[in-house]
Amino acid sequence: MKRVLALLAALAILGAACASGEGDLERREPVTITLITHDSFDVSERVLRAFERRSGMDVRVLPAGDAGQLVNRAILAAGNPEGDVLFGIDNNLLADALEADVFVPYASPRLGAVPDAFELDPEHRVTPIDHGEVCLNYDRAALGDAAPRTLEDLTDPAFRGMLVVENPATSTPGLAFLLATVAAFGDPGWEEYWRSLRDNDVLVVDGWEQAYFGEFSGAGGGEGTRPIVVSYATSPVAEVVFAEEPIDRAPTGVVEATCFRQIEFAGILRGTEHEPEARALVDFLLSREFQEDIPLRMFVYPVVDDAELPEVFVEHAVIPTAPLELPAEVIAANRAEWVERWTGIVLD
Repeated sequence: MKRVLALLAALAILGAACASGEGDLERREPVTITLITHDSFDVSERVLRAFERRSGMDVRVLPAGDAGQLVNRAILAAGNPEGDVLFGIDNNLLADALEADVFVPYASPRLGAVPDAFELDPEHRVTPIDHGEVCLNYDRAALGDAAPRTLEDLTDPAFRGMLVVENPATSTPGLAFLLATVAAFGDPGWEEYWRSLRDNDVLVVDGWEQAYFGEFSGAGGGEGTRPIVVSYATSPVAEVVFAEEPIDRAPTGVVEATCFRQIEFAGILRGTEHEPEARALVDFLLSREFQEDIPLRMFVYPVVDDAELPEVFVEHAVIPTAPLELPAEVIAANRAEWVERWTGIVLD
């Protein structure tokens, strides 16, 4: 379906270009604009090159590590940035960057297509670009109808030794899952919950790849033995897309009541010498063309309400109706202490 919609999406972004100022850029000298992002950033060559032709710009993509490394680099370089636009800061790290005055405000005309729930900064220093949810995934073949339905279920002896999670000190989904438990049980209620998980033989590993492909029994090609893992709401879609043989049903399921929302943002870096071009790049990230490209490139959901999802997402993805959430400023004020307390409870 994405290929069928590509022409319509391209026409839509051409129409939006005038409103976003891309037409004005054609009268400027060609420039190279740098997009600093995390290592997981991915966009179709066709989509990016079409934007470059339209705008007259060259876009240099600069990977800067994981989301935490990306934000730390931006904070250290605040006012004298390595690039022009940053993409990939999420709501778990947002308040740190805003406090460090990393970005300059910009309200894209495309924000009219973005639901208010995704706009966390009323000053528009950052622009929401995509969202995804970190959730418990389970192995359908191993658990079937006996899969957990809530966070509380994981403390039941029936699920002893079945769960693998990522360390919140070293992993983005691991941190999101810790925050999910804080949102669900409050502070300090989450501590008792984790004591129960510890007593129920939870396994902690450093990162998502080790958890999903090394320890989880439901991953395609994996050799793990644990049928429950902290992963993403879109992981079942990836299992279908990358299956060695075509399959009609994902081998993994999602426990919707455990999902914690993550929103990724882009922002124009304070100190850029190319602010008009940076604005056009942010507009492009909100265009239908880009928004309809990212689901099957980065396995995230678009934030604009006029983007259509690929059919495989419609059939196999879970979009939680009431994901767990915490305010960005609450996360920023407590994240380090929560991780330290978690370490003392679970690992020490």
